[in-house]
Amino acid sequence: MIPPPPAPPPSDVALGLGFYLSSTPGVAGRIKDAPESFRVSEISSYPMPDALGSFTVLRVESRGWEQHELASAIARRLGLGARSVRWSGTKDRRAVADRLLSYRGPPPSGDLGLADATIVEAYRARDGLVLGHHYGNAFEVRVTELARPAAEAILAYRATESALRHEGGFPNFFGPQRFGEVRPVTHEVGRALVRGDLAEAIECYLVARPAGSETGPGDSARLEYDRHHDPARALREFPPTYRFERSVLERLAEGAPPDRAFRALPYELRRLFVHAFQAYLFNLWMTRRHELRLSLTEPEPGDRIVRVGRDGTARSQDSVPVAEENRAECADLVARGRAFVAGPLVGSETAAEGGRVGALLTELLEEERVEVDGFDVPAAPELASRGAWRPALVPVPPIGLAAAGESVWFRFSIPKGAYATVLLREFLKRGTPP
Repeated sequence: MIPPPPAPPPSDVALGLGFYLSSTPGVAGRIKDAPESFRVSEISSYPMPDALGSFTVLRVESRGWEQHELASAIARRLGLGARSVRWSGTKDRRAVADRLLSYRGPPPSGDLGLADATIVEAYRARDGLVLGHHYGNAFEVRVTELARPAAEAILAYRATESALRHEGGFPNFFGPQRFGEVRPVTHEVGRALVRGDLAEAIECYLVARPAGSETGPGDSARLEYDRHHDPARALREFPPTYRFERSVLERLAEGAPPDRAFRALPYELRRLFVHAFQAYLFNLWMTRRHELRLSLTEPEPGDRIVRVGRDGTARSQDSVPVAEENRAECADLVARGRAFVAGPLVGSETAAEGGRVGALLTELLEEERVEVDGFDVPAAPELASRGAWRPALVPVPPIGLAAAGESVWFRFSIPKGAYATVLLREFLKRGTPP
């Protein structure tokens, strides 16, 4: 008899990743032991080259860079405004990443002069990048410190791959890095914003440290600020590398109210907070749905489905409500791979439908003490979100597996918005015994 999979670790459960879809045993191991063990290359819709174009597109290979920090560093090197450098998709910090960025202006005359960030290609284009201007990402991931010999691990991994294909895909959870890899609190800041409490949002951003999260050089400064709440003193205590925290503290030290202090953060980072809370609610919705034994492949009244476009990506803004009258038609579209059962990225226009699915969403919002109107974010209307719909499952891609000594390399490509770490957790199944 095959034992049930372990329960996910508390760190996963805290972010809403509350189940494994496959029931096969996992082979635990370690990923991201070094950036070179986690390589990601963007599969991009390249902006059209134009020798007279007003934009520059950079293809950059970076090692250990967070997206916002890299864009800010490039802007400073090129003498551009803080929000000048744009990108299509966010990449993992602990990775070697090949990605595109763009800005309005001429190409750089030489290299960027940034450690662990190299220009691979630079050209003029008629248009710049916008978020989502790519198809997906290709990954090469090495799993080390395996719990079993590499050959046995590969056999177990193939069994999990087969099980996931039988289930129709892997859960489209937002991965832990969506909430902050070192200090996963972005969704907590977002919750405070949706509740209209900017003071609490700032407090959470400057102080919060979830149990079990990694330690950093600013931990003692966070603890001290939580005790004295003196922003001028905190500026002497927070490390210089904590540029974003220090920008907020500088405004507070000048006597700025919470709304002005919060706007010291880059717009892309501020927007990330609300998106992270939407991601957290989606993860919770997925977990609760699984607990209620509601199918992720068979739509029922109260559900929504999203169609698959010609490019193979899901149209998150183009959802179809499922009712008794169209249930069979919607189920047929999902069965033929033309649509997916979808979960809510809650926004101001998200309506709870009927049936068990609608009741589930209503209960979640009540438990989080938020209302959909809060996603208009009156205290920071530039962060408002109307909401969207996200596929509940991602089709399992072709997966290459290769032993390398005592390690195993995974090679695969997945659509934009999907997380390699979420796919890999089904194979590793790190957790606690059930």
